[in-house]
Parts: sequence; C-alpha cells; structure tokens
Amino acid sequence: MSSSRRSLPSLNALRAFEVSGRRLSFRAAAQELGVTQGAVAQQVRALEEHLGVVLFQRRPRGLHLTGRGAAYLADVTRAFDTLSEATGRLLTRPDTVTISVTPTVAAKLLIPRLGDLQTLLPDVELRTVATEALSDFERDQVDIAVRLTRPPFAADLEAQLLFRQDVVAVASPGLVGNAVLPLSMEQLHALPLLHDAQNHWAAFLKTPRKLPGAVFNQTTLALDAALAGQGVALACKAFVARDLAAGRLVQVAHAGTVGADFYLLRKRSTPARKSVEAVWDWCLHRLLIDLPDAPLI
Repeated sequence: MSSSRRSLPSLNALRAFEVSGRRLSFRAAAQELGVTQGAVAQQVRALEEHLGVVLFQRRPRGLHLTGRGAAYLADVTRAFDTLSEATGRLLTRPDTVTISVTPTVAAKLLIPRLGDLQTLLPDVELRTVATEALSDFERDQVDIAVRLTRPPFAADLEAQLLFRQDVVAVASPGLVGNAVLPLSMEQLHALPLLHDAQNHWAAFLKTPRKLPGAVFNQTTLALDAALAGQGVALACKAFVARDLAAGRLVQVAHAGTVGADFYLLRKRSTPARKSVEAVWDWCLHRLLIDLPDAPLI
C-alpha cells in the first residue's frame, strides 16, 4: 500500500488533468484554476510522462481525450468528488465532545437522557466511551469523565460531586412476592445473590465467607439479571431510580453510603471550549434530573 501511494502523481497534476479533461481546453482550465495556460499544459505533460500514457490528443481546435484518458478522467473525477464530499462533511460536522463513563453510568444514566441532550444542545455531538478503565484526558482525547473516586484530586483536574454511592438491594417484584419489606438478613441469605465487581455483599451481610451466586464484571449486568428475576443485586440507588419508580424493581434493603462517590471530572483549561462547557453544565443539572434527593452541584 505504501509503495503504491508513493507512486501516485502529484495532486496539482491530477487537478490540471481533471479540469482540462472536463473543459477540453488548456486555456479554459487555466482560467478555472487561476494559473497560466502554459502551467496547465506543463502539469498535464508531466502527468503523462509519470504514467507513461498519452491522455490527450492535441489538435488545433482543442483537446481530445484518448480512450485511456477518458477512462482515467472518470476515475479521477470520482476521486475529487469523494474528497469534496468528505471535506464538506468535515466542515458541517457538529462539535464533538467526548465523555468517558463506566458502562453502568452509560446504560442507566446517560443513554436514557441523550434525547434531552440533543434537544438542548443540537449542535453538539456527544461521543461516549464506556469503560471501567481510567482514561487519560490527553492520550484518549477525553473532555469529560464520570468516575467512582474520592478526593483529593490532582491540581490540574476540576471535580464536581454528582452523587453519593448510596447502595440499596433490589429485586424484581416477582422474586420477593408478598414478603414484607425491607427483608431481614436471614431472608436475604435465603435468596439468590447477584454479585458485581464492587462486591459489597460480604460487607453488607457481615460475613467473611465467600457468598454463592452469579458473578458479573459490571453492575449493569447484575441489574439486568435482577430485572429478569434471577436474584437480588446491590447497586447505587442512582442506577435503579427509574426501575424503582416504574415498579420494575423493588428495594428490599438499604446498605447505606459506602466507599467512594461519583464525580464529574475534566482537565482545567483556559478557556474551555464552549461545547465542553455546555455538556459539563448539562451533566451537572440534567444527568440526575429524576433524582430530586441527589445533590446537583
């Protein structure tokens, strides 16, 4: 691939050929390109020498494409049209803001609210990177991140608390039936437990032993299993607020505030791009719009 690219003719020569072939006149091509007729003729001659192919028949009344020249012109014109369309798309593309979030934040908080973001900020294209790994703002070209963390933060980072990690145990209504809520520790032990990477069950049930139950590497997967009636999951209340309000899940116990909290983070820059500032403000005021008890910084 690299050797074939190095053998390509110059862009100026191809442009001179394309315009000359379209206008069938070096003079008309020179007027369109804003150069001299001699310069156009020289570029086309250099192209023919580079390719080893005669592209035009020069006649007193103008140019005539050879058979190979006509076929080449069709391909070159198509290539210039593609470049023109790509440039147009680039120049009209909305301003892109990249946000890095955990898969659970993406699935439970961000994605359900993207319609609101698009309505409020129609000129901003949000690129979401869902990953548990820590993002490097510079290397990964991330503008904003939502992470489970705690102070202190690096001096070059701006951080705002989104919500505390208030953990609750949830299950489908069908799994608990007519049991009186909240469930006791004994009742929880009797139900299938769903585990995620946070692994809060042992601390909540105050047991050092390994607890049985399905294990998932992401909280959102454990919550999907809970919605399917496969067991009881522990999760931050912010992630299940919609399902609790809709009756798809019921809160069977309250584990309390644990560990780190969820923060909105970005690199300090002067001045910040207007689009990044707009998405930052939207996250602070709209991301948890359905959680009136959550702090909105």
